[in-house]
Amino acid sequence: MGNSALRAHVETAQKTGVFQLKDRGLTEFPPELQKLTSNLRTIDLSNNKIESLPPVIIGKFTLLKSLSLNNNKLTLLPEELCNLKKLEMLSLNNNHLRELPSTFGQLAALKTLSLSGNQLQALPPQLCSLRHLDVVDLSKNQIRSIPDTVGELQVIELNLNQNQISQISVKISCCPRLKVLRLEENCLELSMLPQSILSDSQICLLAVEGNLFEIKKLRELEGYDKYMERFTATKKKFA
Repeated sequence: MGNSALRAHVETAQKTGVFQLKDRGLTEFPPELQKLTSNLRTIDLSNNKIESLPPVIIGKFTLLKSLSLNNNKLTLLPEELCNLKKLEMLSLNNNHLRELPSTFGQLAALKTLSLSGNQLQALPPQLCSLRHLDVVDLSKNQIRSIPDTVGELQVIELNLNQNQISQISVKISCCPRLKVLRLEENCLELSMLPQSILSDSQICLLAVEGNLFEIKKLRELEGYDKYMERFTATKKKFA
């Protein structure tokens, strides 16, 4: 991509607060964006070949609300990313991430997090510190179990489709705001699904197709009628 084209994008972003440069074969985060640290609200660099984010620059976008780097080659996120105190949406689908920075819980404004198609092997415990987090997509990773810490999650929707989950802590039914739980295409036996999800949680949409049991067996479990009451009530609300 020519310098003049990039310059034009930077000039436009200066006026709009939005920098979007997708499908350009970029191998690095454009250093030219240093000039825009104080006025960018949205950055979208999806569908490129970016392998890392520059620690010195990335933490300086003080007004940034939305950052998308889907379909790149990121293997690590710098700790400095967690300085983005106004960031509300972070989308990093289809990269090579194995973990999140230890300071990830400092992204206090974060509402939507998409990490589908990475290489995470566990539910990141840092997510439990994020009090405004509404939607988390961890589908298509390599997560095998859901630990007790899940009970502290504040999310409304949790997508864990297409992992390798065979164990779920009963604490998942303690999530105070969790309404939608997606567990399709995992390795769950019916006996490993906590019945309290049905009888004693806020969850009103439970998606478990494609596991190691037939859906009709789920309907025989104690508490299924309570779950259906919540499901039906929610359906009516949105009808």
